[in-house]
Amino acid sequence: MPKIRTSRTKKPPEGFEEIESILDDYAKKMRDAENESHEGKRRTESLWPIMRISHTRSRYIYELYYKREAISKELYDWLLKEGYADAGLIAKWKKMGYEKLCCVRCIQSQDMNYQGSTCICRVPKADLKSGTVIQCSHCGCRGCSSDS
Repeated sequence: MPKIRTSRTKKPPEGFEEIESILDDYAKKMRDAENESHEGKRRTESLWPIMRISHTRSRYIYELYYKREAISKELYDWLLKEGYADAGLIAKWKKMGYEKLCCVRCIQSQDMNYQGSTCICRVPKADLKSGTVIQCSHCGCRGCSSDS
């Protein structure tokens, strides 16, 4: 017999109704991306659409709270707690030089080709050879440096 789910979290704060339809649209896009066929793609390539949707949803919530000041602190904290946005990514966006960061994994030096370096998408386009097409192998980003 399946386990019955009961919601123990409190009701969403005031103002959630105004953005709920947009968050539902992101949830539908996420389901579609998860159910999309992965044939002919590398393992990391199949995750790129999911990461892009997660990034745009987090960016939407970040801009609502910090740029437009359209939602309350209580609603913002509740959205982060419930997993509607990536709190680590938003924390980096608030720091200088990371305003356009695509994902937190791109600034970690552990998984990179050269020890102690960052992802290729963090290199400003002016510092690359002309005509060089860059694309992150982790998330598919084509350049998220603040100088790009």
